[in-house]
Amino acid sequence: MTKHRIYSVNVASVYPHYVAKAEKKGRTKAEVDEIIRWLTGHSQQSLDDQLAEKTNFEDFFAQAPRMNPSRSLITGVICGVRVEEIQETTMREIRYLDKLIDELAKGKAMEKILRK
Repeated sequence: MTKHRIYSVNVASVYPHYVAKAEKKGRTKAEVDEIIRWLTGHSQQSLDDQLAEKTNFEDFFAQAPRMNPSRSLITGVICGVRVEEIQETTMREIRYLDKLIDELAKGKAMEKILRK
């Protein structure tokens, strides 16, 4: 079974699209960063380092300092697929991030996005 090509895409190439999607809806880059830090356990410095190193999605999630245990509370549909039903771990992590960015762009409060 071959890996999906998104695994080899570097996070830094997609990151500006996350920020643009958020900013288009009146949200901020800082909120995007907060979501990514919440999900992965990165500090702002380590997140910036990962972006500068052009780390791919597979390594980004595999090397994350501490994936948030509350991420299992993320449910819903992204790209026509229920995130909670995705079996492949890395793909599920990528879709969790996509779902959180979508929620941000839809105007959801940060407390709800971060499952507080």
